[in-house]
Amino acid sequence: MRILVAILLILLLVLQYDLWVGDGSLATVWHLQQEVDTQQLENAHLKERNETLAAEVKDLKTGLDAIEERSRNDLGMVKEGETYIQVVEEPVDDSK
Repeated sequence: MRILVAILLILLLVLQYDLWVGDGSLATVWHLQQEVDTQQLENAHLKERNETLAAEVKDLKTGLDAIEERSRNDLGMVKEGETYIQVVEEPVDDSK
């Protein structure tokens, strides 16, 4: 009877070792869950960025307003019939 109890106790300890320290342990599962959560946050951010870029591509393909806005802001272009005015401010001399 004592041998059976000793064998069962050893078996219990081996199973507990696998649960707490071995491959697939609770610590490993917790660490992997943290990685999954981090990856899901990054995926959500990238999905939002992709949706923004897709909307911009759609605007550029279909509407002239987006193209006009980009031309004005990025290239400094003006429409026909408009007058371009550039305001140049003189530097302020703070040494006086």
